[in-house]
Amino acid sequence: MSEQHEPLPRVAVVFGGRNSEHAVSILGAGSVLEAIDRSKYEVVPIGIATDGRWVLASGEQRYGIESGELPAVDAAGATLALASGGGSLVAYDPGSIPVELGQVDVVFPVMHGPFAEDGTIQGLLEMAGVRYVGSGVLASSVGMDKSYMKLVLAAAGLPVGPYVTIRDRDWRTDRGRVLKEVQELGWPVFVKPARAGSSQGISKAATLEELERAIEFAREHDPKVLVEAAVTGREIECAVLESPGDEAPRASLPGEVLVHGDHEFFDFEAKYIGSDMSLSVPADIPQETVEQLRAMAVRAFEALGCEGLSRVDFFYTPDGRLIVNEINTMPGFTAMSVAPQLWAATGVPYAELVDRLIQLALGRSPGLR
Repeated sequence: MSEQHEPLPRVAVVFGGRNSEHAVSILGAGSVLEAIDRSKYEVVPIGIATDGRWVLASGEQRYGIESGELPAVDAAGATLALASGGGSLVAYDPGSIPVELGQVDVVFPVMHGPFAEDGTIQGLLEMAGVRYVGSGVLASSVGMDKSYMKLVLAAAGLPVGPYVTIRDRDWRTDRGRVLKEVQELGWPVFVKPARAGSSQGISKAATLEELERAIEFAREHDPKVLVEAAVTGREIECAVLESPGDEAPRASLPGEVLVHGDHEFFDFEAKYIGSDMSLSVPADIPQETVEQLRAMAVRAFEALGCEGLSRVDFFYTPDGRLIVNEINTMPGFTAMSVAPQLWAATGVPYAELVDRLIQLALGRSPGLR
């Protein structure tokens, strides 16, 4: 009589999406798919095309940058639907009968930006009753919107830099007042889409003319724009990981982001296209500051009600102050991205980090918690 084996937990790795961080998501998914232990999990790779279709990724899917060309979801695969009440996946091929692909035990959404990291896919998975890696709807939404993020962080007693939020209606109907408020921040300023990541749509402005151009550029990504006063300081980053059971979240060693070449700040090209950034771990800062920064990172994680993982970015000023720049609830997740590098330096290598996140998600009850 043959020995019966328990089925392996089924992990759907979801990537792509309908936003400008589509390619960044695919880069991270490639690393996750390579790192997952196939002796412990059955893996289903699912791409979300730029038109919003969910497709079963084929062997032709490209996960890396080739000849300077960013990857995109290959939409030629079977179209998928996620049924509610347990996460059953159904594949639809044109002209054929739908095929049941079975239950999904956990979804690993390696996704960034709007319609992905902002609580939308988390809400979809909540309604479908499927466990997933990372933060829930509220934390994801607040973490995506830099304006509300700063309000929550400040309410938790964490220091944030001066900023102005520009909403779509204000820019269209009261531009003079908006520009006056921004000028009161002093020059230069950094202009960002309020709900974008991977340094998309960010520019620096030192004059009124540059400011107007920067706002219009940011508005190409998001009608809501955040303008921040420039902070003189070193960029120090810290990753936070949820702990199992009732243990407190754990912070990694901090690392300093160093930007080389002609980049004025840590922009998209420096992050993903060239080799114009490096990470120094642990950051060369006093031990007392290290402990303060790690504690503040955990406070930021808990202030938003995050789950799974996050990366908290700080400025360390010449006079020794720490200012929280932002928290990212689904940070870049290639093996060479900042958060995984920070954890590797803290004793949690990439494959182990991926496994821990899946196990945390599997141990979480669907629904309110």
